[in-house]
Amino acid sequence: MKLQKSFLFSFILIALFSCNNTAQVKKEQQAIINAEPIEIALENGKAKAYFASGCFWCVEAIFESVNGVEESISGYAGGHTENPTYEDSNTGKTGHAEAVEIIYDPEIISFATLVDVYFASQNPTQVNGQGPDHGSQYRSIIFYQNQEQKQIILNKKEALAEKLKKPVAAEVYPFQKFWIAEDYHQNYERLHPENRYIQGVSIPRLKRFQAKMPEVLKKVH
Repeated sequence: MKLQKSFLFSFILIALFSCNNTAQVKKEQQAIINAEPIEIALENGKAKAYFASGCFWCVEAIFESVNGVEESISGYAGGHTENPTYEDSNTGKTGHAEAVEIIYDPEIISFATLVDVYFASQNPTQVNGQGPDHGSQYRSIIFYQNQEQKQIILNKKEALAEKLKKPVAAEVYPFQKFWIAEDYHQNYERLHPENRYIQGVSIPRLKRFQAKMPEVLKKVH
């Protein structure tokens, strides 16, 4: 009987700890969502934008095909933990999503057009994932750095939802911090064209986008 009571007491303590921990994580994540956005200043005339929509291997290659985009960098954003790794992110417990940092020339391409690229390059109604990739680490998020960008995002999201007659899954977050992913993730599609995931998922996704928005693509000489 004493053993049963001891087991029950231990179970209650574990359950209480788990509930408190979950509540704390939700509180920390909500603080990220409610925070004031951080605006990144132009550097050498180039601006930065941040997006998440599934595997960053795919998203990086899509944006790098767009005229006016100088570079796309894979990383993590949107979460409440410091210094996330690929392994940490894959647990779904960090709050982070696989994301990309877009370095672009605002004289060539606007933030509004980048948002159009973002929506055209994914399944905008898929929740917590893209294609075969599922989990909060693959969810869609658009990050804004000021109120003007936020309004652009909300207007385009609303218009798309009306057009599709379905809710658009992309979350809208104030930009806080972008954590650059491990070196082996950078330029993955370009460096590993024979990889089965690249062949079966990334390249078809890139081609679908290119067929939708040929007018924004870089000219091939």
